[in-house]
Amino acid sequence: MNDIMEPFPLQAPAFDGSSRVVPAGNAFEWLKQGWALFAASPGPWIAMTIVLLVVVLGMHIVPVIGMLAANLLTPLFGAGMLSACAKAADGETPDIRDVFAGFKHKSSDLLVVGLLYMAAMVVIVLFGVVIGGSSLAGGLMLNNPIGIGLAFGGLIFTFLLTLALSVPLLMALWFAPALVYFNNMSPREALKASFAACLKNTTPFLVYGLIVMVLMFFAALPVFLGFLVLVPVLAGSVYASYRDIFVAN
Repeated sequence: MNDIMEPFPLQAPAFDGSSRVVPAGNAFEWLKQGWALFAASPGPWIAMTIVLLVVVLGMHIVPVIGMLAANLLTPLFGAGMLSACAKAADGETPDIRDVFAGFKHKSSDLLVVGLLYMAAMVVIVLFGVVIGGSSLAGGLMLNNPIGIGLAFGGLIFTFLLTLALSVPLLMALWFAPALVYFNNMSPREALKASFAACLKNTTPFLVYGLIVMVLMFFAALPVFLGFLVLVPVLAGSVYASYRDIFVAN
């Protein structure tokens, strides 16, 4: 009988991306925890944010290729900031090098996530350009006030349609870097689990989104310097939401 029994300790089951539904009010808690992580070590967080913004903005200076590269590397930088959040949550002090942690651990899987994200963004942008360009050209060809109105309306419709298509993509990306980096999930499974978790928690994410929109408005007022605080707070809130919603962390 001993020959057929598994030796102890038994191996823990692999994490399958299970997530739970949380109350809408948890959105406030995510941001509070994000602020707490930042407030514990504001200097290192601001330094990391400066490095991150310089790198990302520097890539966007290069037309087209820079934007594609930024999209490709988004999950890697996201994983780096989440790694710093995990250190801070354990009482350690984050380090500037943490920004690049995603380039050292699970980098190939994170790059696959970035590649899928980049490809989806390209499709959405091209779709918007085709629809918007057609609406603009058709309206201007009429060469009268009605045509101008149609062109403007077409551009508004294109913007809203592009935004609507971007939301599911953002839902799939939201938790994917964390699930790949911390839970060793494959890129495809991480994207699926992230989308499912966000779909389950539509209400708290709507509350979260509204609060973040207000915070971004105020962060932009002092010559955008507020983003040096807001970016790490948001990173901490993403980490808090990940810990809150996923049951095996």
